Amino acid sequence: MIRNVKLSDAERITEIYNYYIENTAVTFDENLVAKEKIRQKIEDIRTKGYPYIVYEERGLLTGYAYINTWRPHSAYNITLETSIYLDMQYAGKGLGTKLYEVLIEESRKMNIHSLIAVISLPNGLSRKLHEKFGFRLVGNFKEAGIKFGRLIDVEFWQKIL
Repeated sequence: MIRNVKLSDAERITEIYNYYIENTAVTFDENLVAKEKIRQKIEDIRTKGYPYIVYEERGLLTGYAYINTWRPHSAYNITLETSIYLDMQYAGKGLGTKLYEVLIEESRKMNIHSLIAVISLPNGLSRKLHEKFGFRLVGNFKEAGIKFGRLIDVEFWQKIL
């Protein structure tokens, strides 16, 4: 079931996100986050009126997605950045598709003009998900970041709503 995030979800979201910090270059965060930081992010996104949704299966939160500010200047208010994270045990099983269907529909209701996704490479599952929803690769920054001692390319994908 997909539902709006609750502050009580912060602990489980923290677990999911910290896995990506420790084990992948999907995020460039290097230090584990505390659930208080996640709680604050949930509050910040909800205060802006942006959707922050979770997928819950049999009482277990297995993934989440949200949109947030892409750039701070008001001229960019028509474009928001997407984020999606799944418990790795559930990746590749269609949960990302379900979350993105709702996230994109909510973005349309808000009259958002475009969505930006930032994908660090390699990340075939994320590329496949974004292609499925009509995002197009609009930029590739070679060796834009470093994590685990290796240089990482970063792609920008965009969907005009």
